[in-house]
Amino acid sequence: MKRKMQERDFGSLRGAVLVLAALLIAGCLGIGEAAAQTTSRFLGTITAISGSSLTVKTDTGEVHQVDVPATAALKRIAPGEKDLTKADTIQFSDLETGDRVLVRLDPNASAGTTEALQIIAVKAADVAQKQQKDREDWQRNGVGGLVKSVDASGGVIVLTSGVGATAKTIAIHTTKDTMLKRYAPASVRFDQAVPAQIDAIHAGDQLRARGTKNADGTEISAVEVVSGSFRNISGTITSLDAASSTLVVKDLVSKKQVTVHITPDAQMRKLADRMAQMLAMRLKGGSGSPGGAQTAGGAGARAAYSGGAPGQGAGQAPGGQGPGGQGSGGGPWAGQAGGGDPQQMLSRAPAIQLADLNKGDAVMLVATDGATDVTAITLLAGVEPLLQAPAASQNLLNNWSMGSGAPDTGAQ
Repeated sequence: MKRKMQERDFGSLRGAVLVLAALLIAGCLGIGEAAAQTTSRFLGTITAISGSSLTVKTDTGEVHQVDVPATAALKRIAPGEKDLTKADTIQFSDLETGDRVLVRLDPNASAGTTEALQIIAVKAADVAQKQQKDREDWQRNGVGGLVKSVDASGGVIVLTSGVGATAKTIAIHTTKDTMLKRYAPASVRFDQAVPAQIDAIHAGDQLRARGTKNADGTEISAVEVVSGSFRNISGTITSLDAASSTLVVKDLVSKKQVTVHITPDAQMRKLADRMAQMLAMRLKGGSGSPGGAQTAGGAGARAAYSGGAPGQGAGQAPGGQGPGGQGSGGGPWAGQAGGGDPQQMLSRAPAIQLADLNKGDAVMLVATDGATDVTAITLLAGVEPLLQAPAASQNLLNNWSMGSGAPDTGAQ
């Protein structure tokens, strides 16, 4: 009888576990904390094991201690696995710190005690392996750039990618089986991207897709697409506040002051003078501008900023994350730059911290969308020469690796 009751409980949790599997697919349990967590269950990472109890820290920072009796049902599934029948039964001794777990609490536990009725676990090593596999797949089979047009009825998204001599137009073909995701508002984390319909994608959005490409890379049958609306800002720092990790930039286009929040996920680099000049020359030549130069507030800048927020910050991503490898440089955008591409020059520029910036420095950044308050995804300093070709420079940032947050993209 007791076994039958446990089987009924196990069956009733099937829906919750499928949600968990979906979370694994979307980001190795990195998103959906609010949806996955209720008063009767929680989702997080094992931080300590003592005797027959676990300490689990959720993605929102909450810490739970839970006793695991011998009667608790313990299962392990692979990252991205949707079929619970493929889950393996495990012992308490098989759990390790770093494992991701969904813990369902026993509602009949004695008053004052917190006991697990069921635990669904994903091994930390399996998560890391899947993340690495996904990163490699994004790099090998991914494309990215700015959305030019969207045919929602036909499932086709036209993308412009690259800068200068590498610029091209790519047709992204989607089907009902394509996984479409979109960055959450004000989020720079790929692992917090949420499912969205194709009609949520608009011209000017940044988008990354992976799938099967044709021979010249101008078409791709997508298995996964992630998109978002972000903002590009070029300007001069007017003040910094290290205590609140913010800086204020006067946008050269809007002439308004914008407060920029710097998080650990932000990619921040500084170009050496020589590198900045080389990039500026290449971009000017690629844009076809006579003499290459346009003033930062001129027609080139206005054209670059028309249509709202052409930047985006995924991944890494993305990644493909860093907006930073799951932390920095991860996500679907990780490793996007190829040999000889100006983006690779950016990736090799020295990383900097907020403390390395000063009032009066010129910066270019891609950030979350907002009029006067944004969060940085990618920030580039030492850019004075690049502001001579603002439109091309903006495209450069849009196509640069913009990672996603921790723990890593884990896309699938």
